[in-house]
Amino acid sequence: MLVVLAFLAAAGVGVAVAVQRPSSGAEVLVSDGSPVPPPALASVVPTPSASPSPVADPVPPAPVLALPGPVPAHGRGSFAYEPRPGPVLGRAGVLRRFRVAVENGSGEDVHAFADAVQRALAGPGSWVDDGRLRLQRVAPGSRYDFTIFLATRDSAGRLCGRGGIDIRKGGVPYTSCRVPGKVVINLDRWRLSAPHLVAAGMPLDTYRLYVVNHEVGHQLGHHHERCPGLGRPAPVMQQQTLFLDGCRPYPWPYLNGRRYAGRPV
Repeated sequence: MLVVLAFLAAAGVGVAVAVQRPSSGAEVLVSDGSPVPPPALASVVPTPSASPSPVADPVPPAPVLALPGPVPAHGRGSFAYEPRPGPVLGRAGVLRRFRVAVENGSGEDVHAFADAVQRALAGPGSWVDDGRLRLQRVAPGSRYDFTIFLATRDSAGRLCGRGGIDIRKGGVPYTSCRVPGKVVINLDRWRLSAPHLVAAGMPLDTYRLYVVNHEVGHQLGHHHERCPGLGRPAPVMQQQTLFLDGCRPYPWPYLNGRRYAGRPV
């Protein structure tokens, strides 16, 4: 009986040894008693982080077709003149000098208007592209050939009327004009463009290029022209402020380096 108990006690110890888990780094005894290295720890594979969502390209802002807010119908009747002279525009040809002025009380800045006029007359695509004309903005007190005015509608009506041009539509001074020595840009059109051009999606900046080149074109001796065909660009001397006649808005006298015109009205 004592022998059996001793045997069972010894077996219990063996079982206990067999089920004991080795500590990390310890050698493990196999059945033949020879040591072997501990099993390698499973390598940890990092879970890849989720790819960042692609950033959508920013949506360009919609072009401004007309400016919000009321437009002054009349100003003080006097004008502030741009004091900065500009560079000569054009490669060769006769030089025509001009001044730039903005009506006091119109809420417009003379420097900003002068810069916009400069962009319109510098091109590419402007009247100086033919190599036979040069234009230059001059400061007050300098010799000049004509003045480009930005005037409220009432003042524009008076300036144009004195030169024999009626710019009214529905009894209200509506368009811009040119009278001898004066290019008169109507503030209503400068800020609001025209309803059919807004409907056609013509950006206001493009309309401004057009109206300056159109009225300066009159000063240079050019007359009104017709739309040359359905879907074609409108000539700059077409009265785009009043109608397109199936043409597409276009602000320049030159297209692809060539003078672009329609049949005379």
